[in-house]
Amino acid sequence: MKNILLLASLLSTLTLLCAAEPPSAKIANGRIQAKIYLPGASRGYYHATRFDWSGVISSLKFEGHEYYGPWFNKTSPTVHDFVYDGSDIVAGPCTAITGPVDEFGEVGWDDAKPGSTFIKIGVGALRKPDDGAAYDKFHLYEIADSGKWKIGKKHDAIEFTQTLSDSSSGYGYVYRKTIQLTSGKPEMVLQHSLKNTGSHTIRTNVYNHNFLALDGKPPGPGLTISVPFQIQSSQPLNQALAEIRGNQVIYLSTLKDRDLVTTPLKGFGARVEDNQIRIENRILGAGMNIVADRPLDSESLWSIRAVVAMEPFVAISIEPGQEFTWKSTYEYYTLPEAGK
Repeated sequence: MKNILLLASLLSTLTLLCAAEPPSAKIANGRIQAKIYLPGASRGYYHATRFDWSGVISSLKFEGHEYYGPWFNKTSPTVHDFVYDGSDIVAGPCTAITGPVDEFGEVGWDDAKPGSTFIKIGVGALRKPDDGAAYDKFHLYEIADSGKWKIGKKHDAIEFTQTLSDSSSGYGYVYRKTIQLTSGKPEMVLQHSLKNTGSHTIRTNVYNHNFLALDGKPPGPGLTISVPFQIQSSQPLNQALAEIRGNQVIYLSTLKDRDLVTTPLKGFGARVEDNQIRIENRILGAGMNIVADRPLDSESLWSIRAVVAMEPFVAISIEPGQEFTWKSTYEYYTLPEAGK
């Protein structure tokens, strides 16, 4: 009887754990396996108002290496962006997300009156507060309309479509995002399209935060970030931690505690070829290369002890009835490990 009660208790616990797990999907191509959280206003892993809800990649494995995963230990509704709490990194609701995730700039904020709506693509129509404050991407806004989401899945790909028509602001769009694992290759392609179905021009930008948490190890010696241009920056790096050498950022010390390596990257031109990022860690023996098909509008690096994030921004301007597309290709590869 005691064993039966114990089994019942374990089954009850497992049921609760399964119920708490956000909806997700897995895709694979024989080289890469990826886990992707699905959008949802109630049970979705991420339902805040900063990042695009579609394509939140919580895990991507290749040749024994894990490229993504949570870079924070806890979340708290009282945290604005993120904070350190002892040995923990605590993320606020708008920042608690993983993997290569997109964020669009706000649309229609300046024209929206208090109480009316503005747009955040990939999230929906948001309510503008009447407190007179400036737009804050870390603020959790009221969602007036999250639009309609449609999801299509294959064994090696998943497509998200969000349709929104907001009569209050006059903005509307159809946003599509496809995550495709290339057949026979250690490669992932993020394909986007945005069609303007409203009555106003959509002017904004988009970037991918690229939260890289390679094998859960902190950035440090052996980690190099390369771009196709000679890097210029108005914000010098902490020379004890990392330095800029030509077209590279070289990490010199292992980031720990509250160490921060961050800087805007200048020096790129109007060439599409400048929108490319290579990140290699020769100690871990793994790397990745990101190639995009649109020119850079701006670019930044942000890294702490738990994550490295290279953020390439692309400008968007779409007249009513028109469509804008962009694509990023992620190639994953291994390197000879140091000392071998």
